[in-house]
Amino acid sequence: MRHRKKGKKLGRTSSHRQRTLQALSNALIENKRITTTVAKAKALRPFVEPLITRAKEDTQHNRRQVFRHLQNNDAVQELFGEVSDRVGDRPGGYTRIIKLGQRSGDGAELAMIELVDYNDVQPTDTGGSGSGGTRRGSGKGRRDSDTETTSGPETIEEQAPEASEADAADASTEADAAEDDEPADGEAGEGSTDESSDSSPDSENPK
Repeated sequence: MRHRKKGKKLGRTSSHRQRTLQALSNALIENKRITTTVAKAKALRPFVEPLITRAKEDTQHNRRQVFRHLQNNDAVQELFGEVSDRVGDRPGGYTRIIKLGQRSGDGAELAMIELVDYNDVQPTDTGGSGSGGTRRGSGKGRRDSDTETTSGPETIEEQAPEASEADAADASTEADAAEDDEPADGEAGEGSTDESSDSSPDSENPK
């Protein structure tokens, strides 16, 4: 059981682990952002943040305590100079860990650890306030339905005048056809009367 055993061994001995965290801290203070594995980044955070807290009060004792962990005068000078001024009154939480996926060689989980106050591009809001899509669907159907609902009334309004114009054209053609048919019906009536008159004498005087 690992009760009361804080931290990860990182596959190293105690001295090797201390040197690894020391090198990572120096690189982070110098470059303000480094890329490493997730396990090392999580182990580095509780190692370097107390040093940044000490740097907020520039005393000889604090400088010696920080140098005991870093063993680098340039890093100590940078930490008590620019970094402490940029941190200001921030009450902890000086670093941020962002996962970057797997490494192509051995598949190790990579992460970027950076100083929060040196990040020019703030991360996007990933809270639950937005109506994001689910894992099962990419939201394509929802977008299609939205476009249909938005474009539906416009298409109806566009088609409505065309339909009314077609109905008016049909009605005018029917009216013209009716006018053309009326004289034909009259002529047909006269012809029928003539035929009946012609046929009547024959019926009266049979041969």
